[in-house]
Amino acid sequence: MKVAPLMTLMAAACLVGCKESGSSSATSKIPVDTFGKLSDGREAKLFTLTNKNGLRAKISDLGATLVSMEVPDKAGKLADVTHGFDSPEGYLSDDNPYFGATVGRFGNRIKDGKFTLDGKSYTLATNNEPGGIPCHLHGGKVGFNKVMWTGEAKPDANAVTFTYVSKDGEEGYPGTLTTKVTYTLTDANELKWEVAATTDATTVLNIVHHSYWNLSGDPNTSINDHILTLEADKYLPTNAGLIPTGVQAPVAGTPMDFTKPTAIGDRVNEDFEALKLGGGYDHAWVLTPKPGVRLAARLKDPKTGRVLEISTDKPAVQFYGGNFLDGSFAGKKGVKYAHRTACCLETENFPDAPNQPSFPTAVLKPGETYTHTMVHKFSAE
Repeated sequence: MKVAPLMTLMAAACLVGCKESGSSSATSKIPVDTFGKLSDGREAKLFTLTNKNGLRAKISDLGATLVSMEVPDKAGKLADVTHGFDSPEGYLSDDNPYFGATVGRFGNRIKDGKFTLDGKSYTLATNNEPGGIPCHLHGGKVGFNKVMWTGEAKPDANAVTFTYVSKDGEEGYPGTLTTKVTYTLTDANELKWEVAATTDATTVLNIVHHSYWNLSGDPNTSINDHILTLEADKYLPTNAGLIPTGVQAPVAGTPMDFTKPTAIGDRVNEDFEALKLGGGYDHAWVLTPKPGVRLAARLKDPKTGRVLEISTDKPAVQFYGGNFLDGSFAGKKGVKYAHRTACCLETENFPDAPNQPSFPTAVLKPGETYTHTMVHKFSAE
């Protein structure tokens, strides 16, 4: 008579424990699939992170790249909200505008591809020519986006960590740099991208995440109707080569003012020098200084209700409106990404920081650790 209740309680406890264990295993299991082979026979892999709400991030060890990000709209319908390619060939091609990539060693531009460090001059590739003026862009000809990283799934954290060792002199940069990038998908609908890097010799770096977002889930539509807010009351004007002049200019009274929610396309064609030089929005905004990780940008698609909030511990965010997308190449499912069908919100140090003493330092010394945290939080309203 007394045994049955005890057995019942034990069975119930076992059932609860087993259920919790099974749930943890189900939500933390990280499938690793073949993404495709490179020309040298190496195989790129695709890691899939899924949370309890059904959000799904697919990330490749080629370039530590976010290949797709599926999030729900206000009706609960899932859709991929990023531009990209279906195979490694696209990501390795000259046509790839850094879709979803981890960019380095130095994200954004360096004037003339040159800088001086500890009295020694360094020359980098000039692989970009805005306004016909050559500069160094996103790490050079073979930046972090085009190399194979070593991926390690971490089921207990629902994360994957990628490691890459950049040898001394690679793409012209000094020092052997060891970089770890971790993507984590939380049940709070946050995709975290975190970087830690160390060097054996003094160097410069600015490691950046470079996803292209279209929250409508339809890559054929313009993002000009997306509503953007930037936590920044200053931006960095540039010259014709899109190199910052060194001035931090107020956004007030200009088309660069996104301190209040504003449709991206409302003022993009205004007669304003910065917009003319960039062919639209392609500038760094100076984030309001605050300690730690704080909100940098908020993007909303008014039709689907999808919202993306980006937080960071870096001093700037580069907002790029997809001005150079021109439909000349095919992306995922053969879609030819047209003009302004996606935008980038890249948290970062200031462009050309190695050449501008008034900017936050881009120097990393032996014994120090470079870190960069970027949090993408998804919701719908």
